[in-house]
Amino acid sequence: MASSLQRIERLSCRVVRVLGCNPGPMTLQGTNTYLVGTGPRRILIDTGEPAIPEYISCLKQALTEYNTAIQEIIVTHWHHDHSGGIRDICKNISNDTAYCIKKLPRNPHKEEIIGNGEQQYFYLKDGDLIETEGATLRVIYTPGHTDDHMALLLEEENALFSGDCILGEGTTVFEDLYDYMNSLKELLKIKANVIYPGHGPVIYNAEAKILQYISHRNIREQQLLAIFRENFEKSFTVTELVKIVYKSIPENLHNMAKNNVSLHLEKLEKEGKIFSNKDPDKKWKARL
Repeated sequence: MASSLQRIERLSCRVVRVLGCNPGPMTLQGTNTYLVGTGPRRILIDTGEPAIPEYISCLKQALTEYNTAIQEIIVTHWHHDHSGGIRDICKNISNDTAYCIKKLPRNPHKEEIIGNGEQQYFYLKDGDLIETEGATLRVIYTPGHTDDHMALLLEEENALFSGDCILGEGTTVFEDLYDYMNSLKELLKIKANVIYPGHGPVIYNAEAKILQYISHRNIREQQLLAIFRENFEKSFTVTELVKIVYKSIPENLHNMAKNNVSLHLEKLEKEGKIFSNKDPDKKWKARL
């Protein structure tokens, strides 16, 4: 059962979590948005989903409670449960200057429009520093979950805002496993003290959590490699591999596992460990 999270909670002297009020199977208790800093203007990380008036009310309450305003908005990635609340914030929470909304660009480049084009993104790059009173955030490009995903290192606390790269509970989905595993390894090198995730509770043993994520994916990969090694002359479709690897789960759930296995196969192919034919019914085989 998922942990219960308060809608507004001060997590440290410079971090306040405001829950996105959008609970669900993919969002857990809801999207975590964060006000970062100690002064009268603070950075907002992520914005929740569109058309969630409860979230806007909670954000207004948090700004009033901590006697602060929004200096700028940083979006960890393009998914609508992180970027979707931008228009509602701009429309319903007045600011003395126009909101500056920052993220990493899509890779490969793709034009991004906020709503009807009333606001535009200011694009960041890996290593950029974003500063406010009491807080310095360093941008870390962490592709895999999405092609534009970033984590942010809060230097004063050696704390990571992990977006959806690492969740407070369970595991995350990804678009590219090769990139995702490399991102996890880069985050591990930071040796952060704590992780403020995009969903779920705060992670206080950062290293153990990242190692757990890496191990979980490596175990599945080793299962697939064992099948290829034991049948090195044979080719397999994704469906055939799913039936072997997920034999203990009901067949009606196999379709959900196909995407997962496909992403593992694409990673192994990038690493030169297997190869595939170009037939419509794609088959994979060990590279000798």
